[in-house]
Amino acid sequence: MKVFVLPPLLLLLAAFAAPAPARAQDTPAAALEVVKHSWSKERLNWERDPFSGVIENFDDARVRMRNESRVARTKGTPEGDRIDREARADQSIIAARHQSKPARYAFLYKASLRNTADRPTRTIDWDYVFTDAATGEEVGRHQFTSDEKIGPGKQGGVVVYIAAPPARTISVNSLNSKERDSLNGRVEVVRILYADGSVWERK
Repeated sequence: MKVFVLPPLLLLLAAFAAPAPARAQDTPAAALEVVKHSWSKERLNWERDPFSGVIENFDDARVRMRNESRVARTKGTPEGDRIDREARADQSIIAARHQSKPARYAFLYKASLRNTADRPTRTIDWDYVFTDAATGEEVGRHQFTSDEKIGPGKQGGVVVYIAAPPARTISVNSLNSKERDSLNGRVEVVRILYADGSVWERK
């Protein structure tokens, strides 16, 4: 069995020609600076509640359509004026009944971001994180995805309006001015999809 031994010069050339082992690329810091952030509790009026179903039930609709028909038939007559007053009274009663329902709330989460990269953003994944002000323990985290184009060096905002409170300690049925004092909040940028298709991800 013959054994071939390469001269030292060939061994040196082979070492230079061999590809270097692959190295994991370090993820740079997010090229989105969180300028400011905030959250608020918003009271919903029943007539503008985006989470409710149909406001007018079957009985309310039947009363309204009957009154509209009677008003149309008798318009311009003394009887028509009386029927119109009765119809307005019926609508006031219906409106008062709806307004007597318990107040509902939704929560507005928003952040102002500055793009420090050299290319515009397309989609931003971001978390609003809440910690207990006394212990520092994480008590709530909301994960959001926002399609937001922010040009290089520009500032833009992301806004989400949902029914979920920051943490379980926050009431969804009442407004307590001291609730905010119990929480600390921060915004974390988790992933950025840029307009050119490149992606940054938080480690």
